[in-house]
Amino acid sequence: MSRIPARFAKLKAEGRAGLVTFITAGDPDLATSQQVLDGLPEAGADLIELGMPFTDPMADGPAIQLASLRALKAGASLATTLEMVRRFRVKDAETPIILMGYYNPIHAHGVDSFCHEAAEAGVDGLIIVDLPPEEAEELAGPARAKGIDFIFLTAPTTDDARLPVVLASASGFVYYVSITGITGTASASGAAIGEAMARLRRHTDLPVAVGFGIKTAAAAAEVAALADAVVVGSAIVQKLADGIDADGRARPSLAAEVLGFVRELAAGVRATRRQTVN
Repeated sequence: MSRIPARFAKLKAEGRAGLVTFITAGDPDLATSQQVLDGLPEAGADLIELGMPFTDPMADGPAIQLASLRALKAGASLATTLEMVRRFRVKDAETPIILMGYYNPIHAHGVDSFCHEAAEAGVDGLIIVDLPPEEAEELAGPARAKGIDFIFLTAPTTDDARLPVVLASASGFVYYVSITGITGTASASGAAIGEAMARLRRHTDLPVAVGFGIKTAAAAAEVAALADAVVVGSAIVQKLADGIDADGRARPSLAAEVLGFVRELAAGVRATRRQTVN
């Protein structure tokens, strides 16, 4: 069974939002990426999104696009991504892991085989950014049958007529993309996020995680007052990029530096008490 509902129940009992961190599997190399992944829970990550490297990450901004290219160059693949999850599970049986990416590698691998292997590895959820609700059941159905939640994206442009369609098959949580555009660019105002949370909660009882454009502990804290979880991706990926040399080699201290940044984000989130949004 997915670990996601249990984690959000724990966060609710603690009266706080969760921190969802994103890294691309294999960036900048397999060893460093595994070291960061393994260290994220202790650094304060409540849930982890692990990006599946892809050659054409069209919904992502430059930071994550380059992360995919670095990972692929380092030998990352769908198979190595699942192996990273298996290794993570040796030490951590509780932190939810959500694979995030694009449908092409899964389709090429085979949906049934992928869902079986992902469940066996310890994956809890999927976010497939280029698979709309009308076409998602060919993956969402087999995933749910294996106990893997299927998480959909909503955005400021997802109106009240569209939301029921998007949310009908959703499970785990709802990912609210707080801006229109690609990852790692602008950020939304607290007022806009508050309005969006109120609207989403009229349509679903699922927890809502807010992402896109959150780059600092202060920004994470502002969102944590309104949402059930705060997603930080591009800012963490950029920290990884900043720690490699011209030949693509990671500094020995890179994993520790990235995890230190996650601790800062977590401190901001955990110091913020949830507000009631009607």
